[in-house]
Amino acid sequence: MATAAEKKQAYEQWKEHCRRVQSITDTSAMARETPTERDRRKQRLLNNYAAFCEYYFPHYLQLSDKTTGKPLRTIHNAPFHNSAAQKVRTTPNLKAVFKWPRGHAKSTHFDIFIPLWLMFQPMRLIHFMVVVGKSEDSAIRLLGDIQAELEYNDRIRADFGQQKGSASWQDGEFKTASGVKFLACGRGQSPRGLRDRESRPDYIVIDDLDDDELCRNEKRVNELTDWVKEALFGALDVGRGRFIMVGNLISKNSVLANITKTKGVYVSEIKAVDKNGDPVWREKWTREEAQAYREFVGYRAWEKEMMHNPIVDGTIFRNEWIRFKKLPKLSKYEMLVCYTDPSFKSTTANDYKACRLWGKIGTELHLIDCFVRQATVGEMVRWLYDLYERTRDMAVIQFFMEANFMQDIILDEFEAEGRLRGYQLPIMPDTRKKPDKLQRIESVSPLWERGFVWYNEQLKDSTDMQTGIEQTLALERGSRTHDDAPDADEGALWMLQRNTRQMEFKPVVGKRPRPKNTW
Repeated sequence: MATAAEKKQAYEQWKEHCRRVQSITDTSAMARETPTERDRRKQRLLNNYAAFCEYYFPHYLQLSDKTTGKPLRTIHNAPFHNSAAQKVRTTPNLKAVFKWPRGHAKSTHFDIFIPLWLMFQPMRLIHFMVVVGKSEDSAIRLLGDIQAELEYNDRIRADFGQQKGSASWQDGEFKTASGVKFLACGRGQSPRGLRDRESRPDYIVIDDLDDDELCRNEKRVNELTDWVKEALFGALDVGRGRFIMVGNLISKNSVLANITKTKGVYVSEIKAVDKNGDPVWREKWTREEAQAYREFVGYRAWEKEMMHNPIVDGTIFRNEWIRFKKLPKLSKYEMLVCYTDPSFKSTTANDYKACRLWGKIGTELHLIDCFVRQATVGEMVRWLYDLYERTRDMAVIQFFMEANFMQDIILDEFEAEGRLRGYQLPIMPDTRKKPDKLQRIESVSPLWERGFVWYNEQLKDSTDMQTGIEQTLALERGSRTHDDAPDADEGALWMLQRNTRQMEFKPVVGKRPRPKNTW
């Protein structure tokens, strides 16, 4: 529970938020409306969720200058926000999981905008709302955001009347003047018998229930899943009402993952970017901003927080096996192989392309350079040509690619780039009949464990190197994580090891000895 000092600080912050709400939601434009015009406007807003949000909540949707505080532009709802609101409105007995990325306004819409939209409909659609958070304190803070709108949003007060009722959000519950009740509940608390006289909750929203600590304990996750399904869902009137869970998939072992798999649950899954790498909420941020965010937080955090692909250390490689050191000149290597895994025969930038330059010197195997990016085939091809041009006077590199990919659009890209540069890259197909991918990669993992593999220290902090390491460490059976880098590593190491095996094998030629009599 929060201390007295923490509660006081939270209340001061809430009062400042209320002052901002009141200052932005001025009603000067309403003064010129006739009663008929006002009724028409209200009816239009109540029928149009996007317009409702923009009119009543400009303080949430305005992007302001960080220095002056002046509004710059309005951030419009994304289509998935509006369709989610319609789904909630038109489904009285809804069981749903809205699996959206971090920063995509889950709490804002399901904890504030949608409940108030339902509350102010001509035929009220919400009477008793319960907000469930990781803790009671976090749920109480969410209540504060709702009460701030009801009591200090001048546009709401002008259109729907004075809403201030009994109690304060700091008490964990309050009721509006019109009789709608709001209550906070922390995870694991007993909600049995929740009622307001004859009424039971008809809108329960579970907000970001999971955290990393919880998800590491499967027993606790299962116990909390039971609590959600039994005690919390049971607080509704025999299942009547809207029962909603929002969050992002931070772990396969999570309450959200378990509820998502439950029969009869509607699931909305939104990923931060589409298959072409473009943001799904393009009204808020650009492709360049999304790319910069991904590069800063890293591959693992991006996949977990923004793409519902939680990655944990896999079962094949370990972090302590990743070793760095300063590498020798290319001329010192016995053999150099650059192996490419283009992942998919397409020009889209969604799939990872991996090019990995490996060298053998004595018993050691060195990762010298690499390209591991969500890029087009053209970008990958240009990187390979650039690699060839900056190394051809220092050493001979053998370029390989899986034979299945050396056709169609990928080969066209190589030929087109070659015509521009005046030569064709000497790339050869890997024609071997390959066993299962994971089996192949597992077969070379002992090279890491036994200390034969070293990575280029100069590239330790590069995005390409770090992305490749993340893919390698996350590798395990059943994982949905990208595996293009470790797949290309296996191809390069197989070529290097094959060459070594051929050089070390010395056939013995001579007469076959006659067997001795043993009797």
